[in-house]
Amino acid sequence: MANLTSNHSFNMAIIDEILKLKDTFAKKRIVFIEGERMTNWLVGLGASEEDLEKIQKVSDGLEGDPTLPFRKSKNGRFLLDFAHNELRRLEFQEFILSAAEDFVRHDSGETRIFDEVAMDLQGNTALQALFLFKSLMIRGIPTKHRPMLDYDLNLYVCTLFNLRTVTTGDIVGEPALEGIHSDGVDFTMTTLLGSANMTDDSAITYVHDNQDKTAARWHEADPKLLRGSHQHRHFMDTLLFVDAECKHSLTAVERKDFSRDATRDMLIFFTRKPVVKGHVSYKYDSLVDHKTLPLKVALNQVQ
Repeated sequence: MANLTSNHSFNMAIIDEILKLKDTFAKKRIVFIEGERMTNWLVGLGASEEDLEKIQKVSDGLEGDPTLPFRKSKNGRFLLDFAHNELRRLEFQEFILSAAEDFVRHDSGETRIFDEVAMDLQGNTALQALFLFKSLMIRGIPTKHRPMLDYDLNLYVCTLFNLRTVTTGDIVGEPALEGIHSDGVDFTMTTLLGSANMTDDSAITYVHDNQDKTAARWHEADPKLLRGSHQHRHFMDTLLFVDAECKHSLTAVERKDFSRDATRDMLIFFTRKPVVKGHVSYKYDSLVDHKTLPLKVALNQVQ
């Protein structure tokens, strides 16, 4: 298994660039990184060119989704353990997101079972470099506290989703069917792996003040509460924001050529402190390592 900090060719100039962006993130609470820049950074953080190619095709292995007919998905749980300065894969758990966390959809509060992220993604050095990037960006950044999370622990649980949203002649793919929402976490990071046959106005992310109405459609938002918009258009375009301090919504995936399907492939990183008793996810928040898909990657010491 690759260990990123065993690569002595770490590009310290790139780490300095990332830390400058971290200063911006600490002030603005949201940053968008264009894919060309991110790809260059990932190589400096240990990603191989071969793995950058492979990760663009990893979503071809997705098969279905527990509740959404227009989506294919896998997920996996990881631990950013800053106390021991390492990334680890955690054991499988069911997933739940509730209306109390500003997520209102037909499956709110349901326990969902996703197919597990496998070695084709977990073992990819580009993914591991993305985790390293996120760890550099969020370490030491204080956020608004969500209820029933343990902010005394120097670690974060990260649920990674690999998602393909599909629009066909029969169904429209909605990256955020739930409308204006939050993800119930401290930090959310979204990274584009690829897309096909999408219109130029597809999958625009709108960021809203927390006062905006949960579950409203993106076009129903209060313009006075809109904090910005971003669109993933190129490989590795990445958006990182403090989920606890804003809400967001997305436009649908629309087809440019009506004779073909449109697809959008993403990595979504939900990152939060571990929960305490009373939280809806308490039964599904184990910190035990995965026995059959183990991973341990040292995180860079830079803070």
